[in-house]
Amino acid sequence: MSGGLVIDHFLHHGGRLTEAARRFGGAAEDWLDLSTGLNPAPWPVPQALAPDWHALPDPAGLAVLEAAAARHFGVDPALCCAVPGSEAALRLLARILDLPGRALVPSYRSHVEAFAVSRPVRFGEVPAAGETCVIANPGNPDGVLHAPEALCGWADRIAGRGGWLIVDEAFGDCAPQASVAAAVRPEGRLIVLRSFGKFFGLAGVRLGFVLAPPPILAKLRAAMGSWPLHAGALVIGAAAYGDAAWIAATRADLPGRAAALDAVLARHGLVAEGASPLFRLVTGCPAAELFERLARVRILVRPFAEFPGWLRFGVPADPAALARLDRALHNG
Repeated sequence: MSGGLVIDHFLHHGGRLTEAARRFGGAAEDWLDLSTGLNPAPWPVPQALAPDWHALPDPAGLAVLEAAAARHFGVDPALCCAVPGSEAALRLLARILDLPGRALVPSYRSHVEAFAVSRPVRFGEVPAAGETCVIANPGNPDGVLHAPEALCGWADRIAGRGGWLIVDEAFGDCAPQASVAAAVRPEGRLIVLRSFGKFFGLAGVRLGFVLAPPPILAKLRAAMGSWPLHAGALVIGAAAYGDAAWIAATRADLPGRAAALDAVLARHGLVAEGASPLFRLVTGCPAAELFERLARVRILVRPFAEFPGWLRFGVPADPAALARLDRALHNG
């Protein structure tokens, strides 16, 4: 990759607007951030929804949140535990399970980093005895979507070897038909991670969920302590998961936004891949040069250290943002 010293600062994760502004100029608010894959039209937090920042978070509020989330996921609340972000939960689960990890490639870097010992795994591969496999569905950054039947079959084969399958459904709210949440059983060895911030577009709330057998959840709760979430996460999460009309409208709206992005990328010879309507992956492109060309006009996208010909584009919020990307690609 050319320009490696510059692009290296943006290879670990998206959303580094302050760093982008420092290196390429402008203020953070001048930038169009397409680097994260977050919903660009977030759930509108009502002004009347005022958390009590003075009191300690109420355990009853945690129970209300977990019940609302469990209804949304279609699982028994006894199998649902709220966590301060699914990435933190994965790192705790790796310690709780205390097994070697196997992570699908490509995927989140944290899927590898969470385990003291980790190796790659191919989808459907039966690992050695006593290993934990981790897969994102839809995948990130490639957006590949696996059928739930295939995932459940893989989970059964892994369980037969004394291992666990962890399915990270961080982008799963856009594809509820592909979720394996309902397959989590008290006696099983399947764990599902869910993220609040991506679909609802509120990553700063730092809220996620673990769906797992009760003995695993008991150890997870013990590791997190008495107050795992702040008061804002409790009230915002419960209200958002209860907003069925917004959820349905957003699921209907996002594919159109993604199709509009596909059309703009195609107009400039970039072929979009992936099933998630929150982001698109472009492969086989001069990624470093394109990244820096867009950065010079204050547009941030996501490059990858392991795949120097890949760029991920988040879905723009509105026609004006899409037109800005179109102009930048045209004028380069």
